[in-house]
Amino acid sequence: MSGVFAGFLVIFVIIAIGYVLGRTRVLGEHGEFVLSRLVFFVATPALLFDTLARADLSVVFSPTLAVAAATAFAVGGIYLALALGVMRKAVPEATIGALAASYVNSANLGIPISVFVLGDASFVAPLLLFQILVYSPIALTALDLTTARSGASLRETLTTPFKNPIVVAGVAGLAVALSGWTPPEALIQPFQLIGGASVPGALLTFGLSLYGVRVLQRGVSPRREIALASVLKILVQPALAYLMGRFLLGLDGHELFAVVVVSTLPTAQNVFVYASRYQRGTVLARDAALVTTLASIPAIGFVAWALA
Repeated sequence: MSGVFAGFLVIFVIIAIGYVLGRTRVLGEHGEFVLSRLVFFVATPALLFDTLARADLSVVFSPTLAVAAATAFAVGGIYLALALGVMRKAVPEATIGALAASYVNSANLGIPISVFVLGDASFVAPLLLFQILVYSPIALTALDLTTARSGASLRETLTTPFKNPIVVAGVAGLAVALSGWTPPEALIQPFQLIGGASVPGALLTFGLSLYGVRVLQRGVSPRREIALASVLKILVQPALAYLMGRFLLGLDGHELFAVVVVSTLPTAQNVFVYASRYQRGTVLARDAALVTTLASIPAIGFVAWALA
């Protein structure tokens, strides 16, 4: 249990620093906007390229990958169906909501939780690579195409996803990994240094966004969508992970415990960065990330008590 709180302490301290930066106006009036673009266009692509270029892709093919992919698509699909069919939301907002319901905080919280609670960071690696290689490109492509300016040509529509820096960095990193070439240290180190700003940058941006606003504010925050995303993320996704791991994959013991803990991780702050980039569903992404982060503390504690 101490590992759970230690992992969450890291994330809350950095978010609090971001809030203080917003309150004191150290970064100026447009600090949140500039920092979010820095994270989206520079730091995250650098981290993505560095991670994939040096990754052992054999680690992807594991039960964690199967559970992560199946539950993410299932939960995201449930949210999309309800948001588009029942709530009548536009596709960009529905896409952000689906990410809030299924995109796991696998880096800045998943890694410390894996180390402190599970005893091995490798449990989160398949999830991290799945979200980087598959889930993010699909979601960002949907956002690119549904927020593109009207009157765009067919050529512009088809090439839009390949202009996204995160997609490009992911493809480039994967190509390096598949080639078997090991980049020299002098070449890869700049990406490591810049990529190191991605996780704290996303957390600081999230903290900046909290200043001057009230979370779940009536008339401003889409409470129904946030409640739906939070329930899917903290209750439904872990339940699906348990059922799939236990009865379909035959997992038990520590391996079953690990896949359920990983699925119980909250919404990633990257979702807010994506929402800020496209200026769609930002309040939904912000509030859902905070609600699920708070709710995941007792949820992971319960999983640890029940399955550890």
